[in-house]
Amino acid sequence: MNKKSDAPCSELSMEDVQNRPDTRRIKIDKVGVKDIRCPITVRDKTKEAQRTVASVNMYVDLPHHYKGTHMSRFLEVLATHRDSISPQAIPAILSDMKSRLNAAMAHLELSFPYFIEKTAPVSGAVSLMEYNCTLTGEQDGAGPDLTVGVSVPITTLCPCSKEISRFGAHNQRGVVNVTVRYNKFFWMEDLIRLVETSCSSEVFSLLKRADEKYVTETAYENPMFVEDVVREVAVKLLADDAFTWFSIAAENFESIHNHSAYAYIEHSRLRRSEL
Repeated sequence: MNKKSDAPCSELSMEDVQNRPDTRRIKIDKVGVKDIRCPITVRDKTKEAQRTVASVNMYVDLPHHYKGTHMSRFLEVLATHRDSISPQAIPAILSDMKSRLNAAMAHLELSFPYFIEKTAPVSGAVSLMEYNCTLTGEQDGAGPDLTVGVSVPITTLCPCSKEISRFGAHNQRGVVNVTVRYNKFFWMEDLIRLVETSCSSEVFSLLKRADEKYVTETAYENPMFVEDVVREVAVKLLADDAFTWFSIAAENFESIHNHSAYAYIEHSRLRRSEL
């Protein structure tokens, strides 16, 4: 009767099942790990740096002849960079992913809340406003492709409602999602501000009565359709040569309809004449 060995197995003595061949001959475009929570540091225009927590997705491609990828290696790469995760570090992380996983393509996504201190327009009350932001990077043999995205809450007031009503007009809160490719550094705060100045009124976390009066009257004097919003944002992005490509999606959560209003623009400077 054979006695079962109590000796621990070493990594070298265990078969690496992921490296077994696969005979179906189907390449996988993205395989990896999702929703890793990780602290990151992003540049802050007023305070130099801001610490926040990101949800991280990491993927590589998988050739048709491999059964699986090595999921633990994604976490090893992230651990290597854990003290320096920032937008500026994304190309190095992508390179490490390609190297560690022997991949032709690496893809990284970071989604995180970013906080900006805002001052109410009349009372001067100060509060923190939260914006959802994204950083994405993809790298193949041609080098990294990086994008930055911001999600900005806004207020719009309907021009048609104002025109046809004897008094008042319906307004609603909305959100504008802007994603950009860029060829030089820019501040996320400036991109957020660009959106906030392209709607009927910006949104605040804290308003006193005098502020609420100001915001309401500002929106009334500046009615905008969702189409107006995306066009205004596009005009301002086109005026800044830092941005080589952008997409703009605006959604109004309508206050008198059982649906949202939506508009979208995607543009590359190579196709400027098409706008």
